[in-house]
Amino acid sequence: MTEATLNLLRTSFNLLAPRGEELMERFFDKLFGERPELRPLFPEDLTELRSHLLASIVLVMENISDPGSLKAPLQQLGARHEAYGAVGEHYPIFRNTLIATMNEMAGAAWTTGHTDAWTAMLNLVGEVMLSGYAGEERRLAA
Repeated sequence: MTEATLNLLRTSFNLLAPRGEELMERFFDKLFGERPELRPLFPEDLTELRSHLLASIVLVMENISDPGSLKAPLQQLGARHEAYGAVGEHYPIFRNTLIATMNEMAGAAWTTGHTDAWTAMLNLVGEVMLSGYAGEERRLAA
């Protein structure tokens, strides 16, 4: 990733990080509102999951300058997601919903550059997570 992309990720993350809990709550509300068929893949109580997702985003952002350090943890996370029933087609849904939620929360501070940066980063994260799936190598759906 270019330094410009990293700066867009950092500035937008810093803008939203203080509202991390709200971001997670709004993300899952939006996800299940738009894709109710995905709800059965998740636990009834989302409290712990919201916390884990936010912690994962923080981990990625803290290590974004050294993506190699994220490979093993993201592959392990991918293996767990495979066990939960997540498939490659779910990753773009997650990506698009998260970006849309961030865009809504950031308002006028959000630009197409932020969308492009987060799309690139979340595509990379998704590819690495999918590489942790058992069996054949899987690719992120378009």
